[in-house]
This record gives sequence, C-alpha cells and structure tokens, in this order.
Amino acid sequence: MILQILTFLGSLGMFLYGMNMMSSGLQKTAGERLRGILASMTSSTFKGVLTGVGITSVIQSSSATTVMVVGFVNAGLLTLIQAIGVIMGANIGTTVTAWLVSWLGFKADISILAIPLMALGFVLSIAKSERRKNMSELVIGFALLFLGLTMMKDAVPDLRQTPEVLSFITRWTEYGFGSVLIFLAIGTILTLVLQSSSATMALTLIMLSMGWIPFSMAGAMVLGENIGTTITANIAASVGTPNARRAALAHTVFNLFGVCWALIFFTPFLNLVGLIIEAFGLPNPLTVDYSAANLSEADSTAVLYGTSMLHTLFNIINTILLCGFTSYIAKLVTRIIKDKPQGEKGSESKVKLKFIDAGPIGTAELAFGQASNEIVHFAEISRRGLDYAKQAIHATSEEEFEIYRNKLVKYEEIADNIEYEIASFLNALPKENLSDSSLREFKSMFKIINELESLGDSGEAISRILTRRNSHGKRFTERNLENIDKMLSLLDRAYGVMIANLGRGHITKQTLQAAIDCEVEINELRNTLREEELTHIEQDGSIYHSSVYYLDIISEIERMGDFIINISQAITVRE
Repeated sequence: MILQILTFLGSLGMFLYGMNMMSSGLQKTAGERLRGILASMTSSTFKGVLTGVGITSVIQSSSATTVMVVGFVNAGLLTLIQAIGVIMGANIGTTVTAWLVSWLGFKADISILAIPLMALGFVLSIAKSERRKNMSELVIGFALLFLGLTMMKDAVPDLRQTPEVLSFITRWTEYGFGSVLIFLAIGTILTLVLQSSSATMALTLIMLSMGWIPFSMAGAMVLGENIGTTITANIAASVGTPNARRAALAHTVFNLFGVCWALIFFTPFLNLVGLIIEAFGLPNPLTVDYSAANLSEADSTAVLYGTSMLHTLFNIINTILLCGFTSYIAKLVTRIIKDKPQGEKGSESKVKLKFIDAGPIGTAELAFGQASNEIVHFAEISRRGLDYAKQAIHATSEEEFEIYRNKLVKYEEIADNIEYEIASFLNALPKENLSDSSLREFKSMFKIINELESLGDSGEAISRILTRRNSHGKRFTERNLENIDKMLSLLDRAYGVMIANLGRGHITKQTLQAAIDCEVEINELRNTLREEELTHIEQDGSIYHSSVYYLDIISEIERMGDFIINISQAITVRE
C-alpha cells in the first residue's frame, strides 16, 4: 500500500514535471513572439480574450498567463480593462489541457509512444540548432506528461475490489447540494496544493474513469479548480502596485462570479452539458451507471468528454456574460483596492520601478519584455540627470547650486536602487527555462544596468568637482561654459542614440555605427578642448586652479560617453 502511494506521488510528480518541461520548451521556441503578441494587444476586450486564449493554449498555464498579465498592467503595457479581457481568455485557453488529457490520456494509450518520443527528444537535444534543442524539451515534456498520467492511472487502486473504501467515498456524494459544496472545496484545495489546475483536472478525470465519483461531483471539482487557480496571481501581485493587485483580484472576481451562477443553475448546467455530449452520439454522462463493474468504452468516453466540455462551457459562458462588463469589474476592484497614499514631495530617491513591481514572473521568456522596458525607463531617468548636471554647472549662486547638487546626489541613489531592483528581478527568473539567445540577453542586461548605474555615479562625481571648485572660490569663464555645453550637447545626442537602440531591443551595424560616431566626436572634442586649455594655461598661469576643475568636468563627461557606448555595444550580444 505504501509503495502504491509512493508510486502515485512519483507519477504525479512526473506529470507536473512533464507539463513544466513542455511549457518551457514552448516558451523558448515562441517566447519572443508571445511577448510581442501580448504587448501589442491594446485595441479591444474581444482581442484581449483571443490573445489570452492563444497564449494560454501555447504555454499550457493560465496561472503563468495571468501572472504575466499582472506584470504587464504594472508595466503600463496593458490597461486594467484590457488585462481583464486577457484573463478571461486565459481561462478558456487552459481548457485545452483537459481536452488533451481526455482525448490522448484516456482514449489512446499515448504511453506506448513515450519511449520513442524520448529517443526523438534526445536526438533533437544534441542537434546544433537552438530551435531543435528547444523542441527536444517540448517532445520529452510531452512524453513525460502522458507517461506520468498513465502511471497515475495504474497506481490508483480499483476501489471496487475494496467496497468499504468505495462506500466511504460514495457517502460523500449522498448529501445533495452539500456534496456539491464538498467536492467544490476538494477541487479548490487540490489546486492550491498542486498550484496547477491542469494537474487537478487530470486527477479529477482519473477519479471519474475509475468510478470513484459520478459526473456531477466531477463537475463540482472543476468549479473548485477555477477558484484555486486564481491564488497564484494574487500571491505574485501581493508585493506589487495597486493596479497589479487589481488585475489579480479581477481574475478572482471573474471566477467567483462564474462559480456562483454555475452553482445556482448547477442541475440545468449539467443537463446542458449532457445534451451536448448526446449530440455527439455518446451516452448522456448523467445517466451512466457507476455501479457497473467496469464502465463501457462509450460510457467512459462520455463522462471524460463531458467533464472537459463542462470546463470549456463554463469558461466560455462566463466570458460571454462578463465580456461587456469589464469596465464595471475594473471599477469594483479599484474601489476595493485603493491607491497607496503619496509619500512626501521631493522624496525622489524612493522612486520605484515602473514596469516590474509585481514580483518575478514564472514565465521567464515573457518576463524579458518587462525587464527591457524597465531598462529603457532607467536610461531615460539617467538622461534627466544630465540636465541637472548642466544646471549645476551654470548655477550662479550657492543656493541654486545646492538645489541641483542635491538632485544629482538623489539621482545617484535612484540609479543604485533601480539597478538593484532590476538585478533582483532578473536573478529571480528560472534560468533553466531560458533559451541560449535569452541567456545571452540575460547577461547583457546585467552589463547594461551596471553601465547605467555608473552614469549616475558620474553625475554625482560632477557635483563633487563643482563643490571643490566653489570651496576654493573659483568660477568658470564664459569660454569654459560654452565648451562644456558643447560636450554636454554631444553627450545628450549619444544618450538619444543609446535609448533608441535599447528601445529596439537589438542593434544593427548602422545603429551601432551611429553610437560609435557619437563616442568618437566626444573624444575628439575632449582632446581639442584639453589642448586648447593647456595652451591658455601656458599663456596665463593664474587660471591654472580653475582650469583643473574645468578639465576634470570635461574628462568626466567624456567618461560618461564611454559608459554610453559600452551600453550600445552590449546590445549586440542579443543578436
């Protein structure tokens, strides 16, 4: 008995591992495209629903899609209303797994092909093509998923041979509507424990095929699974912004509403599913005799397809009912989750990330879109610091200088904080789910945020040079200021090229050359200005002290140009 339990748990682990591997392979193969699809979906709730259906059908996880959507709301790529549409579609998309399990896992012995599929997966894994290596994970994951399912079915004891145990379980089905609520709770709890509604659905289908529970109780478990699956997104959003938590709560509201109407109309709903299954030429699952020693093939098919149909029909009907009320759902969750009170004005150093404040996303390939946007935002913040440096250089009074010196210090703190938070987000991503190209992108992101943080350090370094100059009572001449402005102008243009390259997410020879040209111009102007200033010092030694600070400023600006070209060169790693 203990061995049988351990075998069952091991089979369940194989099923979950296979599903994760299959999902990982799909993400690596199509991750870049999925990022673009989700990010570009902005026009209507209907398109949002279709997007949610498509993405969840591919990655086989409504939880992953929902958590991803929560992050995209945080990122400003989706509004709350659009996100609700995607979440509705994700619920429909996740029913694909139930149909695959019903069709292939029970009606065809797919485990016969498991070993040959693993052999195919191994051949693909040693191929030179990265795409084929990713496909190997998909093939092996598919094989493990159905091998685990088959082993789970074999590990489950036939309770008809132990009537006392079967009668104990059967007794739970004899409390009328109370039994519905019991199995609803079982479905919810199982999904919470396994963190996978697909795994709970597989267990439900096994219990159904073994005759442990009737079709009506399986339907109640399916409803419970739809409640349990909302927890993952709420956990991910718990550390996020109010909008992120609203998106996760909207998922809960959507599913709870669906469960409520399904419970109120439970019997008519089951009858509707039964009629649909009968229309396909199969027995009505409600009339199947579970007391028989073994279910006939037609009866077994009817109850399995009936459960999958109930799952699909529930989500489709729920989406149709609520599709026109997304704005009201958004208002409801906004009323429940209030905006955080604003902090003190001027507390700029406490600025948080704009795009990735909802916790790490389990779907690593799709998380890169958010990280890329956050890096572009980081670069734009860094560019604003350049304007403060210019104003500090031109300040004509100690009070004015102190205002901009403090801003440069705060912006250096902001740069440190943003670098740390982006790095923490990237480190939390599951690296094993990344393709080779994404791993290169992952490494380049660390290089880029380090260089951006160095730009913040340079801004503060300029403020220190100016502070030392002021303490010695020195000032720059009009000629000095004009030359510094020329350097800053070139640096600002280099910033623009760098930000454009970051926004593209990749770089070409032409765009890289544009960045190199900016760097060359900065270096040449630095050299020219330095030679000119040394000539002036030879002619008038009294300017030496102020010239030292002037040359230090020129050198620091040129150093910032080095950081900027390093960033554009790091982007080439992504190609």
